[in-house]
Amino acid sequence: MESTNPNSLFAEYTKMIGQFKLPGIDVAALLESRRKDIDALAQANTTALAGMQSLANRQSEILRTTMTELQSLVTRLIASGSKPTANTGEVVQQALHKALVDMQELADTAYRAQSDSFAVVTKRVAEHVEELKALLQPRK
Repeated sequence: MESTNPNSLFAEYTKMIGQFKLPGIDVAALLESRRKDIDALAQANTTALAGMQSLANRQSEILRTTMTELQSLVTRLIASGSKPTANTGEVVQQALHKALVDMQELADTAYRAQSDSFAVVTKRVAEHVEELKALLQPRK
């Protein structure tokens, strides 16, 4: 099995398992179950990756916005030639509040990404249990 193509690897696996004749075991159903397991893991990974990309994009957006606001504040202070005032303290407080809101949003995004990936795997585990039950039923 030199290939790294998942379809090729699964084809090799199918060929190898197909060589064995196991009485009372539906090899085709067993192989289909493993294929579904692989598909579920691939889907979970895709979902997790999409969530992490969304998180990274949002973090970049927050950083850009924060840096722009900070640059604007410093520019206004320099242009006015004055020392920080009570208004400056209010601006800083608003920035801190916004940062907390942004952090909550990032935490929610991360939670959703993990939750969505976990849901894919949980669904496949439930399907797998049902498949095993069906495979273990005595044939009539």
